[in-house]
Amino acid sequence: MRKYFHDVVIAMESILANKLKSILTALGIIFGVASVISMLAIGNGAQQEILEQIRMVGVNNIMVTPIVPETGDSDDENGNGQRERGRFSRGLTLLDAEAIKTTIPSVVRMSPEIALNSHAVYGGKREQAKLIGVSSDYFELFNLPLESGTVFNEHQEENGLAVAVIGANIKTRFFPDVNPIGKYIKFGHVWLQVIGVIERTNVSVSAFENVGINVYNDNIYIPTKTMLMRYNNRAAVRNNAARSGINVSGGGGRGFMMIRNMVSTNPSQNTSSNYHQLDKIVVQVAETEQLSPTAELIGRMLLRRHSEVKDFEVTVPELLLKQQQRTREIFNIVLGAIASISLIVGGIGIMNIMFASVMERIKEIGTRQAIGATRIDIIVQFLSEAVLISVSGGLIGVILGIILSNLITHFADILTIVSFSSVLIAFFVSASVGVVFGYSPAKRAAEKDPIESLRYE
Repeated sequence: MRKYFHDVVIAMESILANKLKSILTALGIIFGVASVISMLAIGNGAQQEILEQIRMVGVNNIMVTPIVPETGDSDDENGNGQRERGRFSRGLTLLDAEAIKTTIPSVVRMSPEIALNSHAVYGGKREQAKLIGVSSDYFELFNLPLESGTVFNEHQEENGLAVAVIGANIKTRFFPDVNPIGKYIKFGHVWLQVIGVIERTNVSVSAFENVGINVYNDNIYIPTKTMLMRYNNRAAVRNNAARSGINVSGGGGRGFMMIRNMVSTNPSQNTSSNYHQLDKIVVQVAETEQLSPTAELIGRMLLRRHSEVKDFEVTVPELLLKQQQRTREIFNIVLGAIASISLIVGGIGIMNIMFASVMERIKEIGTRQAIGATRIDIIVQFLSEAVLISVSGGLIGVILGIILSNLITHFADILTIVSFSSVLIAFFVSASVGVVFGYSPAKRAAEKDPIESLRYE
């Protein structure tokens, strides 16, 4: 190796003597490497967001959501028919959730969900907040560990006690300097005792909006029956029909009395169009293979319970997210391939410049050969020039790619993750480009006849 060190030094001197030409030659490599790194960073960021979303929507979860008829389509013929049939469906209710849990053997956890937007008050501070009625299973369904305190116990759930688990942002806003456990926070017209605080999650808001999941840090959670008895029970508007002898619950006398007794004290929702008691039912199965068959079974069971009225939707977020992940992976491969074309173009540029350089330095080649330089010496000299240009361009491209990735995150609000492997791959490719595209001009220089080279004008 030491034998050819002098040839490498000559190559470096040649590059430094022609700085502008060397920089222009390296531009293709610089932008190629920067493009590859930034594209891979965008791909890594997108994959990280998808994986985080999958983790936060819960493993093996199924979502059952109501279909709320719109109030502005009364003249629609099909809409009229659907509403006529809708009178015989009691909508998505707590009885449906209980039936799913007790009837389908593959279900391991289940949580009904009812959401209500209003204001929270504590210590003279009043701010907008979201109240969500859930079961204690909810926190395991969505992998929500507690920072402190506990979740609801069976007694609190069954009796609809005024207890709450708050998100990290609620704690920060209302209890910045005190321990919130045991304190009372007022939501709407009810004082709720804080029994737990959820650990902060760092997933972006947009990630949740795409899959219809709550922003956990900003919520206050109470037992489902607490929500129904103390705040909001849309099923109560059908009590008039029930008093006329129509069993709107569709779940037997016990369920009929249960819905009648849960009278809303704050019917803030548009009950004229939204007759569903629940906003969502979240179901978890034991194995991923059970997701699709269980979702189909839930759909059939609810359709039968709703008198063949399709006023609900069953979705599997994990499968949707995995499909989205696969789509993004294909998209990232295409972007990476397009960015890699810049490296090929840069390599061709290096080859062209090196061929031109050989033609310009034929006499120098002949002189070196005349004083004892071998063909290997000439190959090493010109190949070193190509490799040094591509490696230098690769280093500059890596720095530019990292800067570009940070700028994309800052200005476009797109998560980018520059991994060590992507930097290593881009740098290795840039060095390989120098070897591949630099060898042919170097070989051509070494094959020059020394006598003809010395005579060349």
